[in-house]
Amino acid sequence: MKLTLQIWRQADKNAKGAFETYPLDGVSEHMSFLEMLDVLNEQLIGQGKEPVAFEHDCREGICGCCGFVINGSPHGPMPKTTVCQLHMRVFKDGDTLTLEPWRASAFPVLKDLVVDRSALDRIIQKGGYISVNTGNPQDANAVLVSKDCSDKSMDAAACIGCGACVAACPNASAMLFTSAKIAHLGLLPQGQPERHKRAQDMFEQHDAEGFGPCSQHGECEAACPKGIKMTNIAMANGDYLFSQLIWSPRTGPSADGG
Repeated sequence: MKLTLQIWRQADKNAKGAFETYPLDGVSEHMSFLEMLDVLNEQLIGQGKEPVAFEHDCREGICGCCGFVINGSPHGPMPKTTVCQLHMRVFKDGDTLTLEPWRASAFPVLKDLVVDRSALDRIIQKGGYISVNTGNPQDANAVLVSKDCSDKSMDAAACIGCGACVAACPNASAMLFTSAKIAHLGLLPQGQPERHKRAQDMFEQHDAEGFGPCSQHGECEAACPKGIKMTNIAMANGDYLFSQLIWSPRTGPSADGG
């Protein structure tokens, strides 16, 4: 298989980037997309050129590191598939593939296809946890969880924080990610004591990081490799609005709502 690769090359976040074109021959349809890039990089190194920087870790669709845009689609053309799970049999001989990093001011380019996604980590640090006192563990059946809540919580927890939702959104919003992290804890009994304060803190950090507002376009759900649903955004919005009624940043929860 012969391909033409148009890849965004950028030395760092302060440098001016540009697309560079690379012809590539001998690509097997059985290769994964990242294996194809490995072949390209071997050729570039052999020619004394700088290899293309891209991020990866698990190569199993678990960690979310590998994400970039392929022909305008985050993670490529296959639904519910990360770049590392994408295989070259999806493409045709002679195709031209355009590769570029996530485009968002909150995701500065570190190099080529690698962006800094630590803004998502800081959103998690503001409330993506449950505070508990240490001690002996409770019995597994001490806190009952309904199957409906358990299923919805597990579905939300499937988010791998890859940032595809941000790349797909015309506003560069991270609301699908943020709402999934709010919902998967807020749906459980253990997450109730901090539920509304969690939503308030994580929403405020989302905005502080420079992510845009959600305008319900739906591209985020379509691009998500784990199928996270926009219903989580509705739930998180409700929690945030309720937090504005019962929680004051200065005084804490109100007497009738805390």
